[in-house]
Amino acid sequence: MLGNGCGHTLLGTESGTLASQNYPGTYPNNILCKWRLRVPESQTLRLLFGDFDIESSPDCSNGSLVITDRNGVRLLGPVCGKFDATQKNMTLKTNEVTVTFKSGLHRSGRGFLLSYATDQYPDLVSCLQRGSHFNSPLFSVYCPAGCKNVTGDVSGNSEQGYRDTSVLCKSAVHAGATADGLGGRITVTRERSLTLYESTFANGILSKMGSLSEKKLLFSQECNNILTVSALNASSFWNKNGQEHRVFWSSRGTDSELPIWAADSNDLKPWVELELSERSKITGIITKGSSERYIESYILLYSKDRKNWKPYKSALSKERKLFQAYTDGHLRVLNSLFPSVVARFVRLQPVSWHGRASAQVQVLGCPVAKFTPTSPSARGSSQPIIVAVGVVLGLIMCGSCLLAGIWWNRSMFQSSAKKPQNMCVCVSIGCQTFQAKSLSTPCPQSQLISYPLERNVHDALPVPPLNDYALPAAAANGHKVRSTFRPSSDEDYTTPFTLSHYDIPGDLPEYAEPLPPEPEYATPFNEQPSESNPPTLTGILHSKTHGPPIQAAANGANAQYDCPSHRVLSNGYCTPALHANGPRPASAVYAEPKSCDSLLQKHTYEKPL
Repeated sequence: MLGNGCGHTLLGTESGTLASQNYPGTYPNNILCKWRLRVPESQTLRLLFGDFDIESSPDCSNGSLVITDRNGVRLLGPVCGKFDATQKNMTLKTNEVTVTFKSGLHRSGRGFLLSYATDQYPDLVSCLQRGSHFNSPLFSVYCPAGCKNVTGDVSGNSEQGYRDTSVLCKSAVHAGATADGLGGRITVTRERSLTLYESTFANGILSKMGSLSEKKLLFSQECNNILTVSALNASSFWNKNGQEHRVFWSSRGTDSELPIWAADSNDLKPWVELELSERSKITGIITKGSSERYIESYILLYSKDRKNWKPYKSALSKERKLFQAYTDGHLRVLNSLFPSVVARFVRLQPVSWHGRASAQVQVLGCPVAKFTPTSPSARGSSQPIIVAVGVVLGLIMCGSCLLAGIWWNRSMFQSSAKKPQNMCVCVSIGCQTFQAKSLSTPCPQSQLISYPLERNVHDALPVPPLNDYALPAAAANGHKVRSTFRPSSDEDYTTPFTLSHYDIPGDLPEYAEPLPPEPEYATPFNEQPSESNPPTLTGILHSKTHGPPIQAAANGANAQYDCPSHRVLSNGYCTPALHANGPRPASAVYAEPKSCDSLLQKHTYEKPL
């Protein structure tokens, strides 16, 4: 930063804030200031103007702002006048720029307020952003460094909340949600408003009292509890009893449980020491004095073993940080630690005080886990071992599953192999017989299963039949249910009509006795017809499939044979005459039935069923 006209400036490594002199008042005449903004090499700059108001003039001679890169190439300007919302946000392709502001003779203009951050924070907000500018009940934004000393009101405190009209980033610094010298991301919750917001002093910012508003703001903080103090020690004590040098007590954070320490008036280098119940991460210190005696400022030391003490230093310097503990009548003061420290013993050394060094002290933070976190290198070295153990366990499990499957298949095979040992099957096929039985025990006759013979359609039926027929089932009315099985001879069945061996009465059982032994010949012809005059015979035409007989039309005028009336059937057939005592008449001619396969084999005759 160079020049005589620079205003508020805080330039951090990742973010920062700068403003013209006297902002938001009018900047002086004839001033010049240059700022060099720089972020890490691997990142680029993001610029956000919270306000820009430079008096407009021809060629911006009354005042202007110019932005150039490291090579002097102009990226913006010279510009003057006012920026609208679209011009306030800029993303550059470089990690380093120079901002130059100069003014001439002018009458108006507030100047400018500029914040910057790296491109890793696209949700960067200005130091002038208020909580009322957000409508979401929960939101998160990135606050730049340097908002603490920017003009803007803050109403409320970290415990009860802040009025939503408070400037957001400055309120976050007051609550200890972010550090002014570093900036950082904050998470805010909008809740129901309070009737009255109290004025408090915290982290160098004095908040104001505020009235009822639409919403209140609460900042999320993970490690911000009051820690338990197990013992207190001090350089000297001032009390009525006077001589005890060490006091023990246990407390969890209410003001009434904590004693107020006061040093002796002759103690020129007073200190007070607190021992926590366990090693903890310390994020803040709260001090509270009385109207007659209080600490104005102090330095902080911390230790893990009460032997080696370390002074607390600010994040941006290597010198001891001086904490402010009083301002304008505010006796209760919060000072947050950025960065936080891990310790069990905390010592406050007052630098200035009123009356005598005296304070009630509370420590904010959270206990540290008892186990030591593993370093990244140790975690990396253990990863191959974990992978190897996982592979071995996986192989063992796969092998176990495979062996279990083989054992199960083998047991199932053995059980299935044992089942047919007591089974006997006797199958007769023609003249061949196949018998399977147990080698240890012979098959009893009752276990033999007889199967019917395979025969040709033209083979003679066996006499007597070999097949056993099941008995027909009886219907509900007592009659036998119709079946294709032949009944046994001792059952009571009605003999069917003898007019037709094929017709079945509708209300009688469908069983009939076999046809009487008589010639299997068709009705004799009186004389053979000539080829020129086809006969109109009444006969049965056999088909290969042995289908139902096809009956030719019988014409009484053209009948070729004479049949006595007592032997004429209803279907047109004439029963043949039986000559038991002598030969058949020579005039009786019988037509032999011929097989469809007569060209391949001899004639065979089947007895009627």
